[in-house]
Amino acid sequence: MNTAIIKPQWSPLTIGLMVLGFVIFWPLGLAVLGYILWGEKFGGSADKAQAYWNKGCSYVRSNTKNAGFGRSTYASSGNAAFDDYRAEQLRRLEEERARLDAEIDAFHEYMANLRKAKDREEFDRFMSEHRGNRQGYGDQAPKNQDSWGNPNNG
Repeated sequence: MNTAIIKPQWSPLTIGLMVLGFVIFWPLGLAVLGYILWGEKFGGSADKAQAYWNKGCSYVRSNTKNAGFGRSTYASSGNAAFDDYRAEQLRRLEEERARLDAEIDAFHEYMANLRKAKDREEFDRFMSEHRGNRQGYGDQAPKNQDSWGNPNNG
């Protein structure tokens, strides 16, 4: 017997609660959506919920192919020659990946050096123009004006 006040189904009440939950605080709306979609699987019983959770965890554990730092662990195919071939190919691919990662790092370093050189060149150009404008500013004023452009009544 399901004694839930709000049934886990698409109804105007649950849709309204979901929208209100998203408006107030998005995780609340997400929880209501989860209840609408998967509430029947739990059936309102803690035992059923725990059983469903355990089933999901065992499924994830049984279907996990990667163990640790990207190393793949595969079961034996039953053929030693094929297993050796597969191990050799995986080792070769790992070496190729390491070589490509090293090339990527070298390229990023090269691009960083190019950006530094470009920045240095732009800064040096700015400083030379800035110094040139600052040094030549007083020389361009007419004789009856000071270097600020004010009339010289002397």
